[in-house]
Amino acid sequence: MHPNAQLIHDFYAALARKDGAAMAACYAPDGQFSDPAFGVLNASEVGAMWRMLTARAADLSVVLSDVQADADTGSAHWDASYTFSKTGRTVLNRIDARFRFRDGKILQHDDRFSLWRWAGMALGPSGALLGWAPPMQAAIRRQSRQALDAWQQREAQGR
Repeated sequence: MHPNAQLIHDFYAALARKDGAAMAACYAPDGQFSDPAFGVLNASEVGAMWRMLTARAADLSVVLSDVQADADTGSAHWDASYTFSKTGRTVLNRIDARFRFRDGKILQHDDRFSLWRWAGMALGPSGALLGWAPPMQAAIRRQSRQALDAWQQREAQGR
């Protein structure tokens, strides 16, 4: 197995055990992450995001498949099952990840999934009906960003 394929396996194993700090350590100091819910995050933001998500994940289940990697790039598919805490609704998010690597770390990580499909599961009928609409997607991104900003403030204050 290529070392970067092992890095992907280690990264998602850390997610499965809810170890956001170990996930953050997989990124290069100048690494970036992007997905439909959070947009583009720098390395410190992505570390905080994974720490926040894993701390809040009461019933997270992760299934990893189709891992491929070489010296520069990689990809994987992963399914995340969890209860969305704001609504108590069950989510099964099917995600395709693309990676770029440098020096054994993740330089760029892009997760792709249907925000509309996610909104239908997480938010219920309103998400299913309006999850495709730019205003609804912008509201989801705004709420995700606000949660991350609040989490980073708590971490900075040592709470």
